[in-house]
Parts: sequence; structure tokens; C-alpha cells
Amino acid sequence: MLKKYLTLAGKLCAAFVVLCLSLWGVGALWFQAAPAVALVWAAASMVTMVLWWRRRNARVLLPWLAAVVLMMGWWSTIKPSHERVWAADVARMVTGRVQGSVVTLDQVRNFGWRSDTDYTQRWEQRQYDLSQLQSVDVALSYWMGPAIAHTLVSFGFADGRYLTFSIEIRKERGESFDAIAGFFKRFETVLIAADERDILRVRTNVRGEDMYLYRLKMPAEAMRSLFLSYLEEGALLKREPRFYNTLIANCTTIVFEMARRIDPGLPLDWRLLASGYLDRYLFDIGALAGQGSFDSLRQQAHITGKARMVETEADFSDRIRLR
Repeated sequence: MLKKYLTLAGKLCAAFVVLCLSLWGVGALWFQAAPAVALVWAAASMVTMVLWWRRRNARVLLPWLAAVVLMMGWWSTIKPSHERVWAADVARMVTGRVQGSVVTLDQVRNFGWRSDTDYTQRWEQRQYDLSQLQSVDVALSYWMGPAIAHTLVSFGFADGRYLTFSIEIRKERGESFDAIAGFFKRFETVLIAADERDILRVRTNVRGEDMYLYRLKMPAEAMRSLFLSYLEEGALLKREPRFYNTLIANCTTIVFEMARRIDPGLPLDWRLLASGYLDRYLFDIGALAGQGSFDSLRQQAHITGKARMVETEADFSDRIRLR
């Protein structure tokens, strides 16, 4: 009897593996080949599983396994690239040079957005003195429910300027974000450095996203190290393109890895994957500035209404921080 149950358990485990590989194959072919090919693969996988379960003969799986091996070989040939026809807002990637405490950044984005398709393009060279770095804020922008948010990090300087870094998908012209496609090498990764009046305002005022802005508790040296980590990340991406991955290489996990190089004691947590709850994670580890309960801090951090009331771009950063 025990042997029978062990055999059944083994077969169920094998069936689960076959199912996972089948679903992976469907996604890979759907997003990298053609939907018709993906549907053929899905039908072939289903027939294989039915025949295997009914005949109880593992040899039925051999043609399917050979196809899986071939598919994995094909999958390994799909490489990221910098040479595509990119959407305008991610067409350029920030680069920087450091001389003493002064950082010179090329390709800082400062678009003037009227709609998601109507904008004035501006890419600027800017200088920032890291000895004047005064604050670090994290912005969470929600567009698809409470569990998922885009994470942006904004650095504030004594002269009143703010610079925001955002790790994003590098869309090709005409593309839009697709969370499922992000598992299947559909998008490259890009690091954007931008003025808040561009990168925060476009999300609240143009795309209709809901945003929260939190001040972080960080010593000056840690703020400087995080800023420089972004420059290092940009240099790495410039040198070697990488794919964006919805789960393990996204706008939150990459930032966490940079922060963890500064503070190795940062704990892993499921909320790093469910980025919409990142603010609660930051509160629980004592990283948010301010007094009071989490609900109180969250209410203060809600800037969507303030952003939409700003009539001119010039005072955007000041107005969204009014309490």
C-alpha cells in the first residue's frame, strides 16, 4: 500500500513539473515566437500528459522532453540588446562622471508632458554636489491594485533641486508594459534619471496613477553611497544590457540589492516582491522618517491630489511636499 502511495506521489510531482514546463513553453513561445506556435505547443503538451497518465508509460514523454530541450536551447539564444527602436521616454540612459563631490550627469530627462503621446523632449546635462545632498525620498506609484507599485527614489539637494532615479522596462516604440510578458525576456532594463516635474508628474497628472512619497531616514554617507550606486548600476547597464524580470529583476528588487550592498543587514521580505506593500516593510524596519503610526505616515505621504493641483511645473516638488 505504501509503495502504491509513493508511486502516485512521484507521478503527481512529475506531472506538476511537466505542467510547469508546459506553461513556461506557452509563455516563451507566445511572447518570443507567435501565439499560434504557443497554442500548438499547449495542445501537444496536453495530449502528451493525457497519454502518459492513461498508458502509464514514461516513454510517451520522450518526444515532448526532446522538444523541451530544443526549446531551452532556442531560449538561451535570446539576448538583450541596446539596438532597438526605443520609445522616446526611455531612448537614452543616464551616464555620469564623478570629480570629488561633484557629479556630472548626461541624459537627465526633463520632458514637458501634455499627454502620454504629446510631450516636449528635453535631455539635459546637469551637475550635483553630493556634499549638498540633504534627503532621500521613495515614491510608490500605483496603477494596477494595492499589491503592485512602481518604485522611484528621489534625491534632494540644498539648492532645492530633486533628482529621481527610476529602473524601468525599456519599451520599444508602440509597446506598453505587460506584467506577464516581463517574465519572458520581452523587455530590457533601463535606468532613467529625471526631474521630479517630469517623472513623478507624468504618473500622477498624465497617466492617472496614485502616488505616495515617503522621506527615508538615512545618514549622509548612506545617501551618498546610494546615489553613487545608481551611477554604478547605470554604467553596468550601459556596458551590458539586461532583461527586466517582473519577479526577480524589477524596479524594487534591483534597488533593494543596491541598498543591501550599503547595509548588508537589510532583511529579505515577501513585500519586496509585492512592491505595493514596500512602504509597510520600510516602516517595520524603521526606515521611514516621521512620527506616528504607519497609517498616519501613509496619509501624509499621499501626494496625488497635491500633484494634480499644481498649476505650474516650477513649484511642483515644493507643492507636493506641503503638509
